[in-house]
Amino acid sequence: MKRKAKAMGASHSSSSKRTMPAVPPGLTSLSVPLEIWEELFLNLPPDQVVRVCRLVCREWKGVADSEALWRERCRREGYHLREASRTPTDWRRFYFLCMKRRNLIQNPRAEQGFQGWQILANGGDQWKIEELMKQHPDDSVQKNFVTSYGLCKKSQLIDLEKEGYNQSFMDRFQPDIKISDWYAPRWDCGSEYEICVQLLNQAKKPVKTFAPETVYFEQWNDQEWKQMTHVFQNYGKGVRYVQFTHGGKDTQFWAGWYGIRLTESSVEICP
Repeated sequence: MKRKAKAMGASHSSSSKRTMPAVPPGLTSLSVPLEIWEELFLNLPPDQVVRVCRLVCREWKGVADSEALWRERCRREGYHLREASRTPTDWRRFYFLCMKRRNLIQNPRAEQGFQGWQILANGGDQWKIEELMKQHPDDSVQKNFVTSYGLCKKSQLIDLEKEGYNQSFMDRFQPDIKISDWYAPRWDCGSEYEICVQLLNQAKKPVKTFAPETVYFEQWNDQEWKQMTHVFQNYGKGVRYVQFTHGGKDTQFWAGWYGIRLTESSVEICP
């Protein structure tokens, strides 16, 4: 990064409990070009830059808070903008959101049975886990949940604070919350699919709800995988949980597991 050096004072505090860039004897921070400090900070763990280095002195705080530092960190670690026209107003926040981004749904591919899921309805011959009948667009997906001739529904409640997104962060920044779900019918039997995702407050009351109309499939279909997606934006203060619920059944009341198939569900906090 090419930037004009800014004079920095020599004063700084120290603590035996902290690990930080050390100034060699006889060398003051005033002697070190800004680009050198930035490079040092770029090679430290990001949490240490925020929690330790920026507390040392006013000059180090300026480096740790600089847009250029975090923009360069994003570039080096491959965190790119989804849309070039949407430049972040806070590159440090953008960096940490990218770093923490992950699927908050437990066991989305049925690889650990029904672990992580709460069964709300278990109609017909109940839920079952099977190998895929039709290849998924992601070759690493090998299993799916299968519904029966009675309504089958399951759910997960995601506690955002336990996942590392505290209340002040959620209220101040209101990051996008992206949900995704993959579903497919059997080719030889009609079926239906439903999904409801809610953002809940501390009392677990709905703040925002995504509940599209039930999707129906006729018999003798192509049994291809379909994706349901939605992004919650500008949802206001108070969001503390995400409730993800989906399910379905077959529409011909056949014994066995001829209903909708589900896999690779996801909930992500996006930059």
